[in-house]
Formats: sequence, C-alpha cells, structure tokens
Amino acid sequence: MKKLIVAAASAGMIASTIALPATAQDGSGLYFGLGLGWTDVDGPGGDNGATYGAHIGYDLDFGQFVVGGELEYERTDIGLLGSAGDIDNIGRVKVKGGYDFGPFMGYAVLGRARMKTSFGNDNGNIYGLGMSYAVNDRVSLGGELLRHDFNNFAGTTTDYDADSLTFRASFRF
Repeated sequence: MKKLIVAAASAGMIASTIALPATAQDGSGLYFGLGLGWTDVDGPGGDNGATYGAHIGYDLDFGQFVVGGELEYERTDIGLLGSAGDIDNIGRVKVKGGYDFGPFMGYAVLGRARMKTSFGNDNGNIYGLGMSYAVNDRVSLGGELLRHDFNNFAGTTTDYDADSLTFRASFRF
C-alpha cells in the first residue's frame, strides 16, 4: 500500500510539471503577421505554387466565442493559360468567427478576394477554415485552408477556383 501511495504521488507530481498551465487569455485586440503557403489553381492552364505575404486584423473575444476581421496580401508567381500569363498577387478581406478551446482556436472564414494577373484582375468569394495556437499572450501560430471562387474572370467566360493552405505567425499588440 505504501508503494502504491508513493507511485501515485510521483505520477501526480510528474503530470503537474508536464501539463500546460490553465490561463484565462483575452484574445481581443489588434494583430499582424506573416504567412507562407501553397495555392493550387483549377481552370484553364491552372497550376500551383508557393505564396508568401502579410496580414493584419482585429479580434473580439466574447469568452469562448471569437469574431474578427482581417486584411491579407499574398505574393505569388503561379502560371495560368499555359505560359501566357501568371497570378501576381491575391488580396483578401475576411470575416472570421470561431470557438476558443483554451490556447487553441478553431474558426471559419468568409470574405472576398482580388486576384491580380498579368492579363487582368477580378474579385471572387472565399471561404474556409482556420486554426491557431496561442504560444503566449502576444504570439500565435496557425494555419488556414481557403477556397477561392472567381467566376467569369475579368469579364470572360473563364472560371478559376483556387485552394490555398497557409501557415501563419501572428503578433498581438
């Protein structure tokens, strides 16, 4: 019995040193960050390639629910229409809403995107899912999977759909 009590006490001490501390964090406020990702474009001559960019946003934390807005800009050089053109950049305006699971937050994204190419520009809808992990009160790491729909691109009958996966680091003020 004595050995069982010592073993239980030792296991409790080990678990308490390994477990993450439970802290109440208010996720409200302004943040900015950087992202690195990959985008796959479906449509005539669509290709895939790396993206990199920056984002700035503001979140409001209502306990376990979080809502916010964000502006994002990504550079890329993804080929379209064979070798006749390419995507230069994608800008996004996003609204997000999510659930706070302690240091983790899962969220959904809706918004608009503007894709600039070497042969024209157009706006489209975006939607997707994201997840972030609060490393501390100021830094979070995460990722987003977004779907972009550009119908009748630049006044043509051509549709482009793009899926992007972006890994992000954000810094809260």
